[in-house]
Amino acid sequence: MTDMTDDRQLSDLNALLDVSRELGATTELVPLLEKVEHAIRQVLECDRATVFLFDRAADELYSVVATGEKGIRFSARLGIAGEALQGQTVVNVPDAYADARFNRAIDKATGYRTRNLLTFPMPGYDGRVVGVLQALNKQDGPFDACDEARASDLAMLAGVAIQRQMLLDEYAEKQQLERDLSLARDIQQRLLPRGNPSVRGYDIAGYNKPADATGGDCYDYVSVQTHSTGFLLADVTGHGVGPALIAAECRALVRAFSLKSSDPAEVLRETNRVLCDDLDSGRFVTAFFGILDPDAHIVRFLSAGHGPILHYRRLRGRCDELPATTYPLGIVPELDSCESQVVPLARGDMLVLTTDGLFEWHDPDGDQYGLERLNASIHDCRDMPADALIHELHRRVVAFGRGTPQADDITAIIVKRV
Repeated sequence: MTDMTDDRQLSDLNALLDVSRELGATTELVPLLEKVEHAIRQVLECDRATVFLFDRAADELYSVVATGEKGIRFSARLGIAGEALQGQTVVNVPDAYADARFNRAIDKATGYRTRNLLTFPMPGYDGRVVGVLQALNKQDGPFDACDEARASDLAMLAGVAIQRQMLLDEYAEKQQLERDLSLARDIQQRLLPRGNPSVRGYDIAGYNKPADATGGDCYDYVSVQTHSTGFLLADVTGHGVGPALIAAECRALVRAFSLKSSDPAEVLRETNRVLCDDLDSGRFVTAFFGILDPDAHIVRFLSAGHGPILHYRRLRGRCDELPATTYPLGIVPELDSCESQVVPLARGDMLVLTTDGLFEWHDPDGDQYGLERLNASIHDCRDMPADALIHELHRRVVAFGRGTPQADDITAIIVKRV
């Protein structure tokens, strides 16, 4: 009798060693789960096996691999599998149909007859349960104490292997996402102007700093039919990859329609019609498009929901806040009633355009930098070149924040008559 027991223990040990080697050599999750399913049937000498993984966020168990069955998903607090998970204990059911916890609906749906089953949780290397294994229909009678012991050993091997592979897959997915975001950021940055336009009598500069890898803000300089220079600043709701794609589309549309018209209102009306067809409900774009006439020293513009527009007047030593002139783009299909506005630029005057990520930056106490401080900073730095002025404004806002992270994209354009 002792020899038979020793032989069985040696056989079990060899089987577990084989399982351990196979699990260690597998580098993909589904093939790994298939090996676990096969190992359960081999070691426990049963007819069928199921591997349930634990979705911690949804508090559900779901199967990827089950002998002869399609995957299923259910609450991690229901049934025999749920009990094994919640109690972190082996559940041995010698007669399935005599146990009230057994769900007969699956047998009825599949035509399979479950006689007995052994269910056991899989702990990971850190002790957290990663799933549940279930063995069905022991070939020579109900599962016994030896089967429970073998199941526990197998569960530890499988749990560690599955957790390892899930972490590796998560890491690989994260690395791929970071590569994709880096590529998206590179593409978006290449869509920004590579330099500032040279316009006689004017100093023009732009700036963009997204809050994430990609942002929903953009700015651009546009050549129009006349000798004038157009400039666009747009802010898409939200920030990230989705808004970045919309910002790129808005930029492309403004460029295209600027080839046909030198009227800012007409350009944004046409851009709006296309965006209304393309954007989901709840998405919109605030945009400013202006055209500088350096001979007349005026900027003709339309502001679609973007404001305030800061007109620094050198003689008065302060900023006038010009309101938006029409709705944001992408909300109503027609902006027929809107007309371009005109703002004159005297010597030393500036048109300062920023997105709200700049002046809405909070300090640790929750106070915003605000337009009053922004206006005062513009006055303080009025003699700086436009590019240096933008960077100084950003520096002051960051200093005001006292270490609070950037919460929104920041974009700015300054048009300064020198």
